[in-house]
Amino acid sequence: MSDTRYLDWPFFEERHRALARELDAWATQHVPHAHGADVDAECKSLVRALGQGGWLRHAVGEAIDTRAICLIRETLARHSGLADFAFAMQGLGSGAISLAGTPAQRERYLPRVMQGEAISAFALSEPEAGSDVAAMQCSARIEGDTVVLDGEKTWISNGGIADFYVVFARTGEAPGARGISAFIVEAGTPGFEIAERIEVIAPHPLARLRFVNCRIPIGQRVGAAGEGFKVAMRTLDVFRTSVAAAALGFARCALDAAMERATTRRMFNQTLGDFQLTQAKLAQMALTIDSSALLVYRAAWQRDQGGNVTREAAMAKLSATEGAQQVIDGAVQLFGGLGVVSGQTVERLYREIRALRIYEGATEVQQLIIAREMLKEHGAGRAA
Repeated sequence: MSDTRYLDWPFFEERHRALARELDAWATQHVPHAHGADVDAECKSLVRALGQGGWLRHAVGEAIDTRAICLIRETLARHSGLADFAFAMQGLGSGAISLAGTPAQRERYLPRVMQGEAISAFALSEPEAGSDVAAMQCSARIEGDTVVLDGEKTWISNGGIADFYVVFARTGEAPGARGISAFIVEAGTPGFEIAERIEVIAPHPLARLRFVNCRIPIGQRVGAAGEGFKVAMRTLDVFRTSVAAAALGFARCALDAAMERATTRRMFNQTLGDFQLTQAKLAQMALTIDSSALLVYRAAWQRDQGGNVTREAAMAKLSATEGAQQVIDGAVQLFGGLGVVSGQTVERLYREIRALRIYEGATEVQQLIIAREMLKEHGAGRAA
């Protein structure tokens, strides 16, 4: 395990420190740093291993320990981006059921997700509705005791390998975001197909989904009619801070690699680390990581205390993902030509970090959230 002094920060309890150390030891034995060509098979294998290891229980259920989630994602990301992905998607994909599902839905799906026996997916984005969720076009109409889904979803993680999908569709109770409901659609349901598998720079299961006259029982609705947007936002609120934690894991891995390179690479009769320019770069990388970590674990701690973390989570995600991109880029630069060779740790990290600046709220969206929260608080203060 790399530098763990941050675990001594007052944000954590002893159980969090023990969790981080136990997971690091487990991941060292069970999680490969690289994966082969069959990403689907490896992702399924990682889900099973995480379930059998007991780690998925931290991601599933209504009472989520945000600090635990963040420490797990940071630790897994430091070992393997695909392992972090497998863990996070089990939580995100089943999160709506944890937060708003009926007792029957929770009993049917959550134990299997927790044990790694069923893979879940969160189907919110559409070709014309990413950051602007209110522009959603996928529709669901009620016909007696049946719901009929029509439309598409895209950029769906675990698309193609999931056993069930929580799908958000327009039901029309009210305009915009207030007329959206959530439904559980199981793989293999007639009228539901994987329209396209999407290849991205950091390979993981990703797909475009299509629904054509797809009929499911009304009992598959999650939460009340028209409350889907609220369910989606509550789910994302739980896991947004953990995206920042995953970015921290990538950044720490890059710094470890950079330190090893700086102390072993010899040039001009000294090591790379003896050059002041290298020292300045390493110092900036360490500063970026620690400042982001403080924001991440402040947000996680505050959420665990029951506080509102809309602004704090946005700050954490913005700082950690943008900062990790800078740290990893710096590590690639220190490796020189070797840094862009396929299969090198820093090259893999360079590909893996990029998406984190986009998904679960792009950097630009986080800037808007922070500013709006500030303006709202300022207005409330003036009114008081």
